[in-house]
Amino acid sequence: MDCSRDVSGRQKPGIATRLFRPFVLPFLLAAFLQPAQAEAEGGPPQLYTRHCASCHGTDRLGLMGPALLPENLARLKRSEAVVVIQNSRPAVQMPAFRDILKPDEIQQLVDWIMTPVSPSPKWGDAEIRASRIVHFAPGSLPDKPAFSADPLNLFVVVEGGDHHVSILDGDKLEPIHRFTSRFALHGGPKFTPDGRYVFFASRDGWISKFDIWNLKTVAEVRAGINTRNAAVSGDGKYVAVANYLPHTLVILDSDLNLLKTLSVGDKAGKQTSRVSAVYTAEPRNSFVAALKDVKEVWEVSYDPKAPDIAIGMVHDFKYREGDFIPGFLNPRRSMLDDYLDDFFFTQDYSEVMGASRGSHGETGKGQVVNLDVRRKIADLDLPGMPHLGSGITWTYQGQPVMATPNLKEGLVSIIDMKDWKTIKQIKTPGPGFFMRSHENSRFAWVDSMMSPGGRDTLTVIDKSTLQVAAQVREPGRTLAHIEFTRDGRYALASVLETDGALIVYDAVTLKEVKRLPMNKPVGKYNVYNKITRSAGTSH
Repeated sequence: MDCSRDVSGRQKPGIATRLFRPFVLPFLLAAFLQPAQAEAEGGPPQLYTRHCASCHGTDRLGLMGPALLPENLARLKRSEAVVVIQNSRPAVQMPAFRDILKPDEIQQLVDWIMTPVSPSPKWGDAEIRASRIVHFAPGSLPDKPAFSADPLNLFVVVEGGDHHVSILDGDKLEPIHRFTSRFALHGGPKFTPDGRYVFFASRDGWISKFDIWNLKTVAEVRAGINTRNAAVSGDGKYVAVANYLPHTLVILDSDLNLLKTLSVGDKAGKQTSRVSAVYTAEPRNSFVAALKDVKEVWEVSYDPKAPDIAIGMVHDFKYREGDFIPGFLNPRRSMLDDYLDDFFFTQDYSEVMGASRGSHGETGKGQVVNLDVRRKIADLDLPGMPHLGSGITWTYQGQPVMATPNLKEGLVSIIDMKDWKTIKQIKTPGPGFFMRSHENSRFAWVDSMMSPGGRDTLTVIDKSTLQVAAQVREPGRTLAHIEFTRDGRYALASVLETDGALIVYDAVTLKEVKRLPMNKPVGKYNVYNKITRSAGTSH
């Protein structure tokens, strides 16, 4: 992938080459070195280069995997880190090393990743502004689609096998465009409310703005070193970027100009934190962020008229006797008793249903946080490791329910959203990651992609009975991530292999209709379902 050129092949400004090469070339070198069986193990640096660098970066700043630095491992004790390296952990691609490395070698690696990097990595406002690339100035491209397909029934398909993105016509079920992306896109693309623009976040911090109507990448900026995901405001004017490294929440305007960098940490200023995820709460005109290392949830308003936020002691709100900061683009904190690694919004966005994933993969805890009173209001009985970020909702027997897959156990939990009780647990062939449905479909689909024995199976659940209606299999392959067409007529599944495919199923008969070759299609996203906040898809 040559990222010194734009999607049309033109040479980009020189800064793109200067910024991109230092991070990609070490990765390519590490990937080349890792399989060299004849290489002597040596000390911790050599062990790390051989076994870890291709995913976590030669400089430990993160690539496909997260950064491995003391400040990013605050919740992980050394003894727990040993167990993670030995046995891996749920919901990750890292293999178990217990049969590959000796105990003393594992301990050397733990000591190595717990040692600070010198000089300490830095990516601040100056670096963000200097990295910005404009391929097409605002207003320079036509304000109408360059194709005849329905622009709201397009799919954006992320192909992780060779770092490309395909644009798929959802009516004809045929690709209309394919282009090179940044390395290891993550967290799902986010759309502007009119569906014209989509924003991608890469693991190594790049945010790319793509004009779907003109099939052009129009701007890019590097907002961090190791990034989790991005969110777009409900009015399309702002982009928030959640970083693992540095510990920041970055706010950009829609043209990817830096507006503000929020240093993330606890209220007392003693502990900094990675940002697990950020999402937009459109009815509230705010971004909501989960913090990995601090027991808080942040809500950051993007309404310029947001009321000021009181900090410290306030004697009288009416007469403003106390300390206040502007409510616009500053965090309003909800103080919690446990971490919030993953969360799901209720239908009116007044609450988040969240879960802690534990320190190294043990069972976490579920909780409901009200964003208006800014505290926990209920506990959730959720076994294993629920993936609430992939939850969906529907109406069951006149009541709203939420369903979540589980990263550690083969089950789907169904939760009554009135009293927060789990009303049913539905067995699946194994732990899964994604769950999807559509307002016009009676079925909800869930994968078991985290299970060695069940990864080739999709379980189809009847939403009216909460019973398993069918299972769809692709023997010996990894079958995952359903997304529906705009009208809910077809359901598209991914075969997650480099010689993979999108399989189109009739959403009523569950029969295969069509198969499109794809290079590890890790996700597909229907424009209409996303911008309308369909109850059958994650937001």
